[in-house]
Amino acid sequence: MKRTIIITSFFIIICGSISAQSLTSSNLPIVIINTDGGAAIVDNPRVLATMKIIYRGPGERNYVTDQNNTSYLNYNGRIDIEIRGSSSQVTLKKQYGFTTRMADNITNNNVSLLGMPAENDWILNGMVFDPALIRDYLSFNLSRQIGEYASMTVYCELIINGNYMGLYLLEEKIKADDNRVDIIKITSTDNILPELSGGYITKADKTTGGDPVAWTLNNYYGWGVDYIHVLPKPEDVTSSQNNYIHNQFNILATTAQAGNYSVSSGFPAVIDIPSFIDFTIISELGSNADAYQFSTYFHKDRNGKLRAGPIWDNDLTYGNDLFFWGFDRSHTDIWQFSNGDNEGSRFWRDLFNNSQFRCYLSKRWNELIQPGQPLNLSSLETFIDQTVATISEAVVRENALWGNVGDHAQRIAEIKTWLSARISWITTNLGSYSACSNVSVPPLVISKIMYNPEKNSLLHNDNDFEFLEITNNSDQTIDLTGIYFSGTGLVYQFPVNSTLAPDSSIYLAADTSAFKAKYWAVPFDQFTRHLSNNNQNLVLSDAFGNVIDNVHYYDTLPWPDADNNGYYLKLTDPDLDNSLAENWTASNDLILSDDQIPVDLSLQFYPNPVHDVLKIKSVSEINTLSLYDIYGRLLLIKDVNCDTYELDMRQLTAGIYFIKVITYRRILIGKIVKY
Repeated sequence: MKRTIIITSFFIIICGSISAQSLTSSNLPIVIINTDGGAAIVDNPRVLATMKIIYRGPGERNYVTDQNNTSYLNYNGRIDIEIRGSSSQVTLKKQYGFTTRMADNITNNNVSLLGMPAENDWILNGMVFDPALIRDYLSFNLSRQIGEYASMTVYCELIINGNYMGLYLLEEKIKADDNRVDIIKITSTDNILPELSGGYITKADKTTGGDPVAWTLNNYYGWGVDYIHVLPKPEDVTSSQNNYIHNQFNILATTAQAGNYSVSSGFPAVIDIPSFIDFTIISELGSNADAYQFSTYFHKDRNGKLRAGPIWDNDLTYGNDLFFWGFDRSHTDIWQFSNGDNEGSRFWRDLFNNSQFRCYLSKRWNELIQPGQPLNLSSLETFIDQTVATISEAVVRENALWGNVGDHAQRIAEIKTWLSARISWITTNLGSYSACSNVSVPPLVISKIMYNPEKNSLLHNDNDFEFLEITNNSDQTIDLTGIYFSGTGLVYQFPVNSTLAPDSSIYLAADTSAFKAKYWAVPFDQFTRHLSNNNQNLVLSDAFGNVIDNVHYYDTLPWPDADNNGYYLKLTDPDLDNSLAENWTASNDLILSDDQIPVDLSLQFYPNPVHDVLKIKSVSEINTLSLYDIYGRLLLIKDVNCDTYELDMRQLTAGIYFIKVITYRRILIGKIVKY
């Protein structure tokens, strides 16, 4: 019965006529687009238009008559717009891609639409193959709920050139951005390592968009899977860049097929395992008929691992397929990577068949289906019901216009029944995770965080002075091989065979030269990207994603004030829980790796050793002078604003001290002996 309803509905939307509908008000935002001169929107080229988004706020009703009331306009400006999609182009209801523009119709206008982070590239998803109108929305939200980025989406109703077009999802286009796919944007000049290493966005997909195939990888039967560049754009990619990112996939394919799970030379060394596991889980939860073969994205940051995702095009899921074309592939009792159709590259099945990867996949799955977790059936049903309540009014208008919904309540009931069977089947068929359920991790602790240094040098950017301290809170030497910061943003993986001695610490710096110049200390290594000045989740993990330490710091209370004031966050005791703000303090203690302070002839201290008064002379004006004890603790700070200063040291006990002098262009440090 279900099959017959869907076939009939889609015959109407593809081949039938639509019924004229009007819209006067909605509980959803209303998007009104008027093309210049009433021009038709086509696949290519884009046409210019004006767009208004009417939105009074959460829980408020929106009225078409408010389109000239600026108080209720979330956006009122220029765009260019085109029809988008591949298979969906055959439907009467169209999907659209648009860019928000400045008044000159050329310059990108980065704006926040309906609470989504500011950008300029957007999509109006018509959900044309989903009669339930919730599948993309459900999958994208679930991906974010389990900790992976997926495009943010907001339901709306659309009017184009005075014609009501139905229910749509306004959503983010996949692109590199701090708030979307959080990677560095590689340029055509980045052809030597480390710049050559990223960032990239690549997809396995159809070529109907006109972009050329970059390379192919075989599936389990030897058939080719096409890969296409997204970043850099196909027309901009250099041969060095193409070869580099292609080789990352080749390494994945080779190591996965060989079953090599060595943290130094196997697939864990090249891919971010948690992201591949999460991608598999979302794809298999919905039994996505397109997963792995089409609309399958990957991304890789500079110096980072290859990551799977974000997910995309999840409409052929939860039992839905292109039935009117004879397809029926989204079942509750199959794996999409080994169903004989659209399996994607061989490495997906090879990873699943690897005992280590499968153990962690099972572990993650069984965590996510627990009560209160996003993939628990009760949680899923609650979220679905909330979504249906939001769109139920618009669904009636959608069905009256396009005839593509039928009995919506029945559609939703079928999805819930399907999910119950699917969750049960996956849980039974994933197998045990006991071998990886209680993995011991080394006692490494994130113990210092300098996330927003004060401006004090013309030779470096402020962010170059950022650093992290990692402490070995044990009496055993720790092998750091395979340990890395997972997730996106900060990028760092410890070199193979590197170690950390017992009860010792190392520094990771944003810029090695800046760190040396400011702190007269040598960092262990340099990380890629920068720490957020507001808040960031730092997750130190082993190669399989087992969390070693996790700190989410903030620049607001109750966290100590270490925001652009010369202070850094310091854990008061490595035995304390560093996820709690109360166990951190703001410190400006001097950081020294040893007592070998280089001589700088532009700064003089005399006499040294000193008994009473120390004379300080600099070739340039001294702004501030700070005195520290041998442990790096700040004892005093003076505003000098002169090239000479006399410091009274008679009240100090005998010992070693350090003086930090900040001039207009430099930071200098001197070692002083008091007798």
